[in-house]
Amino acid sequence: MVKSTPLRPVRGGERLAVLLPGMGAVATTAIAGVEAVKRQLAKPIGSLTQLGHLRDEEGRPGARLADALPLASLDDLVFGGWDPIPDDAYQAARRAGVIDARLLEPIRPALEAVRPMPAVFDPAWVRRLDGPNVKRGSLRARAEALRADMAGFLERNRCGRGVVVWTGSTEVYALPGPAHQSLKSFEAALDRDDPTIAPSMVYAWAALKSRLPFLNGAPNLSADVPALRELADREGVPTGGKDFKTGQTLMKTTIAPMLSARLLGLEGWFSTNILGNRDGQVLDDEDAFRTKEVSKLGVLDEILDAGRHPELYGEVEHKVTIHYYPPRGDNKEGWDAIDIFGWLGYPMQIKVNFQCRDSILAAPLVLDLALLTDLAQRAGEKGPLEWLSFFFKSPVTAPGRAAVHDLFAQQTILHRQLARYARGASAAAESAVG
Repeated sequence: MVKSTPLRPVRGGERLAVLLPGMGAVATTAIAGVEAVKRQLAKPIGSLTQLGHLRDEEGRPGARLADALPLASLDDLVFGGWDPIPDDAYQAARRAGVIDARLLEPIRPALEAVRPMPAVFDPAWVRRLDGPNVKRGSLRARAEALRADMAGFLERNRCGRGVVVWTGSTEVYALPGPAHQSLKSFEAALDRDDPTIAPSMVYAWAALKSRLPFLNGAPNLSADVPALRELADREGVPTGGKDFKTGQTLMKTTIAPMLSARLLGLEGWFSTNILGNRDGQVLDDEDAFRTKEVSKLGVLDEILDAGRHPELYGEVEHKVTIHYYPPRGDNKEGWDAIDIFGWLGYPMQIKVNFQCRDSILAAPLVLDLALLTDLAQRAGEKGPLEWLSFFFKSPVTAPGRAAVHDLFAQQTILHRQLARYARGASAAAESAVG
């Protein structure tokens, strides 16, 4: 029997702010997509919250999520964000080149109304981008300015709730240091302009201090440090991440479970990508690529249990590369050469050529994460939402807990939690009627 989880009801007319640090291709594709769907100009393909159904413990589909769960409606969403480049969402979407002009023009006024607030940006952390629309002053002053931005946005737009989803760039590789070990040390580091405090961490701190959930769509550390876990727990705020699961890793976490289920051996997995968008430009820096590489390389170890099956997965060669190729734009192409072996050790190969659209795959995740995390906030959850691992390459877990990478295991965990919410919503509705 699936337990129920009570949910705080949404008051009539209450709006949800969706705040996006980084208003490039992913953010503007998400915003434009929601505006197009609201006007029935397109379908929300790829969105679990808009098209998905609950699944029972046997995996059978049931009621539509949108009918079973008290999700915020698309009409109640208000988008905002920050970016060092001052283009509004329409200009940024045209520059990104993901969505055709014929679809952008009917929603142009709505997109032009979304103008980025000045960003907390540091070229030491993202070296291949720059722009004039940035906050000045000390690190503490910029952090407090973000809190003021969040409070002001909610007030101006009559939003009773909000969610912050990082859609910005991948920062250079970093490990947690002394400044990240406690909230006290972190806030002292803000006061002394400590260079080990990354911009994404400043956004996470500001969101959590404002009691807004923070979701991390990039592989950056961001909220995944002891100091900000402490803050999330203290303020009772949900967090989630890291790194939207799209493209090649989506395929990898689909194919690897098949190898494990059929007890087929793996000798090596070579993965390479080309892409020409802003993300590709940033990842052309080797230190930023290292952050992404760590995120991508980790998925096979958990799915393929070398400890239990050393004869199958004990000596896997796993290689990942990414190449910036401007002519390709947002249309990322990924190749996988997978060397496997079967009965009696005979070798075989799997070849994958995934010609995908990076932001088209990521945009519905932004929407789903915003709506589901808002649901979790209303249920009183706090800290890492492990059941959202389905959406991420490098899932964040509570300390001491192993991440799950298998897409199908993640789906089961996700639907188990959604069923709890659905039972809670049903019980609340029956109580209200009674």
